[in-house]
Amino acid sequence: MYNAEQTIALQAQTDQLLRPGASQPDVAAMVQQLRAVLRFHEYRYYVLNDPLIADAEYDVLYKSLEQLEKDHPELAASDSPTKRVGNSLNSQFNTVQHLVPMLSLDNSYNAEDLLDFDRKVREATKQEEITYCIEPKFDGASISLLYENDMLVRGVTRGDGIQGEDVTTNIRQVRSIPLSAPFSGYGIQQAEIRGEIIMSKPAFHRYNEQLVAQGLSPLANPRNAASGSLRMKDPKEVAQRGLDAFLYNISYAVTDRENTQAKVLDTHSGSLKMLWDIGFRSPEKEKRVVKGIQGVIDYCLEFEEKRDDLPYEIDGMVIKVDEISMQEQLGMTSHHPRWAIAFKFKARQASTILRDVEFQVGRTGAVTPVAKLDPVYLAGVTVSSISVHNEEYIREKNLKKGDRVLIERAGDVIPQIVKSLPELRDGSETEIIFPKECPVCKSELFKEEGEAVWRCVNIECKAQVVEKIIHFVSKDAMDIKSFGEANVRKFYELGLLTDIPSIYKLPLDEVGKLEGFGKKSIENLGAAIQASKQQPLHRLIYGLGIRFVGETTAKTLANAVTQIFDFNNMSIEELQQLEDVGVKVAGSIHHFFQNEQNQEILRQLEELGLQLKNEKKEKPAGADTLHGQTFLFTGTLSKLKRSDAEAMAEAHGGKIVSGVSSKLNYLVVGEDAGSKLEKARKINTIRIISEDEFINLLQ
Repeated sequence: MYNAEQTIALQAQTDQLLRPGASQPDVAAMVQQLRAVLRFHEYRYYVLNDPLIADAEYDVLYKSLEQLEKDHPELAASDSPTKRVGNSLNSQFNTVQHLVPMLSLDNSYNAEDLLDFDRKVREATKQEEITYCIEPKFDGASISLLYENDMLVRGVTRGDGIQGEDVTTNIRQVRSIPLSAPFSGYGIQQAEIRGEIIMSKPAFHRYNEQLVAQGLSPLANPRNAASGSLRMKDPKEVAQRGLDAFLYNISYAVTDRENTQAKVLDTHSGSLKMLWDIGFRSPEKEKRVVKGIQGVIDYCLEFEEKRDDLPYEIDGMVIKVDEISMQEQLGMTSHHPRWAIAFKFKARQASTILRDVEFQVGRTGAVTPVAKLDPVYLAGVTVSSISVHNEEYIREKNLKKGDRVLIERAGDVIPQIVKSLPELRDGSETEIIFPKECPVCKSELFKEEGEAVWRCVNIECKAQVVEKIIHFVSKDAMDIKSFGEANVRKFYELGLLTDIPSIYKLPLDEVGKLEGFGKKSIENLGAAIQASKQQPLHRLIYGLGIRFVGETTAKTLANAVTQIFDFNNMSIEELQQLEDVGVKVAGSIHHFFQNEQNQEILRQLEELGLQLKNEKKEKPAGADTLHGQTFLFTGTLSKLKRSDAEAMAEAHGGKIVSGVSSKLNYLVVGEDAGSKLEKARKINTIRIISEDEFINLLQ
């Protein structure tokens, strides 16, 4: 942004402004001079990471400008360094449409995938060799910035790729994002820029230290910290997070093509240099432009070796065809551009000490061993606990207490132990003994033939009862708001809850005496409990926590009967006639409804007024428009609750499935979609659509 001559001049102005007793220009000139100097030092500090003055000196200049603007409001300017932090809270974030959709990237995991990508590009463009631009794949929160006439006018989250939330006020708190930039020097009147909001590793650790010092829980990882910051209501809080930004793509530009400077937009690498030159932190210093795919592969592997030395998190590299005209020729699918691909790095690994193993009892009685580790930072999260699944897994991995173990985490995958390192043992390690009785109720454990899991079969076991209540009140089951896990555990310990039916006998007057429960919260809790009595039958069946019965199977079961007690008379063979109900699932359902204690729970729920019948609702107009089509939802929907979206699909004749397979017709993708989207892309018959496309499909 500043050449050597300008840097010297601005530094001289800084010295003049800081020197006591120096002659000063008139007010208007002084304000302009202070703004220029402050922008310059913000650029040196936040973009180049190379400050030329101390923080205290910057503060002196900043306060001087702040006072002058206060005394002379006629000199106000929206791009002044003092105008970043707003005074008001954001009560809501409006949804706005991107000028160009923000698509996902196709992924590659090895050199073979990159070679295949290159082959497709060469075949489509009829070129023997392609020039590529390679840059880091930043692990943060995607944003889109709109500049008009050199001024920042809007900042938007990725959202569903078509539209996102307007977070302009919060974006203005990110110091490496200029409030104004000289696009007009390149003949650009309007530009939409894509990038990533990140929190650097040092900033993340500093902020967590502050939280811990205040007695608060630390944040999980830099990516979540950055993403959550964008949606905070108070911009002053956002400013304290120390966020940063990399801008890596000009998705749309209105230009004066007669301006020869606009030719920098003819290549992707040229646009990165331009962004850097006008004050943005683009990956100009990290990028590499190469001819041919072998150079791409070499640079990706080279960069992977040094990613731990970077001050920010990355999870791969992005490869783009450099020529913009060639990008336009290649075009894009509805999911990703054909001219770009992400090379994902291998799983991150670290070693730590396995200190102990705790045995936890779930709602189905399964006893799960959980390894307790010395905390270790790995791929964006601090890991201190890892499930080690079952007794056989412990033996297979040759795990002992006190072992140094190798753990890994790839992307959003749950961390796992790769292996123990027995060669480092010193003799102090001890065997992990799997209990023969329940660690909670001391009942004898049983393991069914062909299974690896030991179970507590005492359905009155305290751990199971609590977990079953937590499941019953959860969002996807009976959806009793204000009745989360912490409250369930508290009420159970105090004797206010004993089983599922006791939810509907909860003494609200006693709850009202507890700390944190005011009149309004008690009213809300009581209303939520009463409202849950009208939940449809399939939610009740799912809420009962029958082993192997998920949301989809619960709907199948509800549609097969007129009332829940019909299951008491159904044989395993009859249950197997239902769609997607196999031998194991049928056996579990049959066993549940033959249990006298479970039947008594259902009788009590009926007496308490719950909906145990399958109410055949009149089908809406167009109810069969999606007949026979299967749907699965992934990611966060911006307009609909997932449960409502699923209900809408079913009301029009569609069917909800639980996983990605060749039987799936539509995958509806929201924000931050994960592994289901990646899997679906590999099956050509699956249509991947956005939330808006789903709504249009219903209409």
